[in-house]
Amino acid sequence: MVERQTHRTHPITLMAGIVTFLGQSQSHHQSARRPTHANTESRWVQRLLIALMLLFFALFLILPLATVFIEALAKGVKVYFQALNDSTTASAIRLTLIAASVAVPCNTLFGIAAAWAISRFHFRGKNFLTTLIDLPLWVSPVVGGLIYVLLFGSQGLVGPWLIDHNIRIIFAVPGIILATTFVTFPFVARSLIPLMQAQGMAEEEAAMTLGANGWQIFFRVTLPKVKWALFYGIILCNARAMGEFGAVSVVSGHIRGLTNTMPLQVEILYNEYAFTAAFAVASALALLALVTLGLKTLIEWQAAHQLRSNS
Repeated sequence: MVERQTHRTHPITLMAGIVTFLGQSQSHHQSARRPTHANTESRWVQRLLIALMLLFFALFLILPLATVFIEALAKGVKVYFQALNDSTTASAIRLTLIAASVAVPCNTLFGIAAAWAISRFHFRGKNFLTTLIDLPLWVSPVVGGLIYVLLFGSQGLVGPWLIDHNIRIIFAVPGIILATTFVTFPFVARSLIPLMQAQGMAEEEAAMTLGANGWQIFFRVTLPKVKWALFYGIILCNARAMGEFGAVSVVSGHIRGLTNTMPLQVEILYNEYAFTAAFAVASALALLALVTLGLKTLIEWQAAHQLRSNS
C-alpha cells in the first residue's frame, strides 16, 4: 500500500507569499505608469523651454497665418472670391496646378527607380548618384532657374537652335515645369531610399525563389512595404511644387496670364498695392499648405499604426 504524502503550506508562509506578490505587482504597475525622464532639469526649466517654444510657435506661425486670412477677408467674402476669380489670378492657379501635376509624377517615377537601384544593386558611382539626388536641396532655387536660362535662353547653349525651330522653353510653361521639377527632385527618392535600405531584400528574394517575376515582386512585395513613405514623399513634393518661388521667378518672365504662378501672382499684386487680392491668393496657398499638413499627419499616423500592428 502506497501512502500518499500531502504537503501543507504553513499559513504564515502563505500570507507572506501573497503580500510579496502583491507588493511586486503594485511596484511593477507603478513603475509602468511612472514617466521616465531622460533629463535632470528642474520643473521651472522645463516650463521655460515649453513657454519659449509656444511663444516662437505663436509669433512665427500662428500670427502670420492668422494675418493672411484676416487681411484676405478684410473687405468681405464677396471681394475675396472676386479676387480669386480674376482672370490673371485664375490663370496663375491653373498654371500652378499644371506644373505640380507634371513635376510630381515625374519625380515619383524617378524616386521609385532611384530608390530601387540604390537600395538593391551595387554599381560604380552609387555614392556619387546619391549625392547628386541631394543637389537641389543645397543649391539655391534661383541658381537652379538660372541653369535653365543658361541652357535654353536666347543666349544659352541650345537657345539659338530652339529659336530657329520655334520652340520656347524659357519664359514659357515648359521652363516653369522644368524649374519646378528641379526643386522638387529629391523628395520622393529621399523618402524611399533609407527605408528600402533598412528593409533589405529578404522578402524579395523569397518571392523570387517562389517564381515571381520582377513586376510581381515590385507590386506585391516591395510597394506595399514602402507605400506610406511613398505617399509622404509625394505630399512633400507637391507642397514644394505649389509654393516654389525662386527658380520659377527666374524662368517665367512674369508675363501676366501666361507664366505667373500663384507665388509670383502674390508678389505682383502686393507690389501694385492690391493688398486684398494679394492676401486672397496667399490664403489659397496657405489652405493648400494646411491640407498638405493634414495629409502628412494622417500618413504619419497610419505608418505608425501599421508599425505597431506588425510588431
